[in-house]
Amino acid sequence: MSGHTGGDVRAFIIPLVRAALALAAGIVVTFAQDHSAPFGLAVFGAWALAAGLLIGALQLRFEADRLTRLLGVIQAVVTAVAGILALTVGGGLAFLLVIVSAWAAITGFLELYAGYRARGRSAAARDWLMFGGFTAVLALVFLLLPPNVVVSVGILGAYWIILAVFAAIAAFSLKWAPSRQGTGVDAA
Repeated sequence: MSGHTGGDVRAFIIPLVRAALALAAGIVVTFAQDHSAPFGLAVFGAWALAAGLLIGALQLRFEADRLTRLLGVIQAVVTAVAGILALTVGGGLAFLLVIVSAWAAITGFLELYAGYRARGRSAAARDWLMFGGFTAVLALVFLLLPPNVVVSVGILGAYWIILAVFAAIAAFSLKWAPSRQGTGVDAA
């Protein structure tokens, strides 16, 4: 999901929440002995539903740029819907691969577009490009790797850990960035 434009004390909230959610999901996968498809779908579903709802609400509250806010909300809706599907539609490895690949392709592209569009105007643009790139690569990995449930769930856990680290770095970089005019943050 898109982050934030920076320069305001609130700029770090979206990537920080994103980091916390990704870290929680990554830790669950890392320390679980079960790497079955139902487990992967349950963790992905819970993470996606929570991330979609929380990040979507934060986008609506804090993002001032209309198109960036719209892209972030679309990402949040796609993420929440993917979470609901993962939690409610029973399925095995094939469904896990399809739902994660589709989600990652759509949201990765949207975030790459948001980052590309915001270059030079937003302190968070490079973070959006990086997160979008990570997510797009996840889609490709899930599409191209031979189907193996343990590897697939493990890669999803690794994605969350990598995302958590980079989102936390992005959050604190935005928090400690010098204040700039025209950052796109609502004055409240």
